[in-house]
Amino acid sequence: MAYEIDTDTLPQFLRDFASYKSMIQGCSEKTVGEYLLDLRTFLRYMISVKNNLPLDYEKMSEVDISNVEVDFLGSIKTDDIYEFFLFLSNYRKNSASAKSRKLSAIKALYKYLTQKRHLLEVNPAADIESPKKKQQLPKYLSLDESINLLNAIQADENSKSKERDFAIVTLFLNCGMRLSELVGISLNDLDKELRSLRVMGKGSKERIIYLNDACRSALSDYLKIRLNEQNLKLKDNALFISRQNKRISVKTVQWLVYKYLGEAGLEYKHYSTHKLRHTAATLMYQTGEVDVRVLKEILGHEQLNTTQIYTHVSNEGMENAINKNPLANIGKRKKKDNDTEINE
Repeated sequence: MAYEIDTDTLPQFLRDFASYKSMIQGCSEKTVGEYLLDLRTFLRYMISVKNNLPLDYEKMSEVDISNVEVDFLGSIKTDDIYEFFLFLSNYRKNSASAKSRKLSAIKALYKYLTQKRHLLEVNPAADIESPKKKQQLPKYLSLDESINLLNAIQADENSKSKERDFAIVTLFLNCGMRLSELVGISLNDLDKELRSLRVMGKGSKERIIYLNDACRSALSDYLKIRLNEQNLKLKDNALFISRQNKRISVKTVQWLVYKYLGEAGLEYKHYSTHKLRHTAATLMYQTGEVDVRVLKEILGHEQLNTTQIYTHVSNEGMENAINKNPLANIGKRKKKDNDTEINE
């Protein structure tokens, strides 16, 4: 597998750990790559501290970890890990989310070395609690903004891939799938009647996503192009293809979403493909009155508490709820001949 980090610069136990996470636990290439980047930072810090080396970014980036042995990890204490997180806060200015991700990587590595490989007896990270994250509501497009985005694609007369791009954004906004799931769809993942499609979610878990009329219409228009005589000769069975007649890449999808967000006048809100997933989930829950348990299955969430972030209610909804209270008009004052009286 190809990660952002050169695995030849990593010690053998980290390479074995990466293989275990991807091959045995089914973690995505992106997840494993992030783990390796975080663990490289952790090891570079520990080596620097134990050898009294500078902790500035440039000097630490030059620290070689390729020859680190498992015994070195065994010498690290819980207090050392706490010091690492102080460093991340004070010098790297990492957010709670970034620190939480690094702790997850450290915990996963030590768990692997102690419980799976039995190369270490003590896990110094076992009892460290994750940094408390600031609760943030997901950013999403309103219904009108979503329609404007789709209209911007339809209005692009210069695009040679308008049908493809419209189908992609329609799937994002209606089905709430992840970016990695969308680019991974192949032609044989589609139901013949376009009633559903199969995607590969996190942890290599398959799930079925059902398609509404908007999705069927957009896919039907795109498939007339995708299944023409020339494209049928392609070796790649991908549903969405690039101009190079290969499976569309993550970066290409991100680029086209940014492009049309700009044309719809929404670039200032810093939306992304993941925000379109948030949009689908929020609109389904708030407008479509979808049960949160059903929404969990649609989004492919492992835990219900992950989905419950979409149960936030709009200000307008809260105002309406207050106004619908049966006591709302009791005691209401109204003007009458420069005086007031109580409505009963």
